[in-house]
Amino acid sequence: MKLIGSLTSPYVRKTRVVLAEKKIDYDFEIDSPWAPENEVTNVNPLGKIPVLVLDDNTALFDSRVIVEYLDNSAPNNKLMPAPNRERSEVKRWEALADGVCDAAALIFLERKRPAAQQSPDWIARQQAKIISGLGYMSSELGDSNWCMGTHFSLADVASGCALGYLVFRFPEIDWRGKHPNLARLYEKLMLRPAFIETVPQG
Repeated sequence: MKLIGSLTSPYVRKTRVVLAEKKIDYDFEIDSPWAPENEVTNVNPLGKIPVLVLDDNTALFDSRVIVEYLDNSAPNNKLMPAPNRERSEVKRWEALADGVCDAAALIFLERKRPAAQQSPDWIARQQAKIISGLGYMSSELGDSNWCMGTHFSLADVASGCALGYLVFRFPEIDWRGKHPNLARLYEKLMLRPAFIETVPQG
């Protein structure tokens, strides 16, 4: 199989972390919908990354769809429980983490526009989502070792990638100082090879 994506996208990183944790072999093709003459729209009509192209050329897109497929495709190192309330809670963590990434990415893109065209109100709205999302993550984590309590799961993968994206794009946000428990979680995740090898670059 082949993964198409960039070295900066937190959604691509989430997919790469899952592939590494599951020990699934794949080819990585670096491409971005923002690059001139990119090939992303040839495999994803929405023009978004990541895209996972299976051996039969079926293209899967949206990181949530991809990581669920990957977790179900190999029995080792399960990252999601069977369908039940716990699974819904894992997916809720993923939605929360992805939401933080969504808001951060929107700010990043808005700031790339000419200064006169930028909307301070829009940026402030997205910043509020990030702050609120981090507060909720911290409250839900509490004193637990992992997002789901005692075991590593997709909830931690998604949360770690969201926090890593803030480190990469928004170092001015002092989430470590405000939420020491999230800082501890991130430090623990950054000891795992899957996270070390996928640190955003660019």
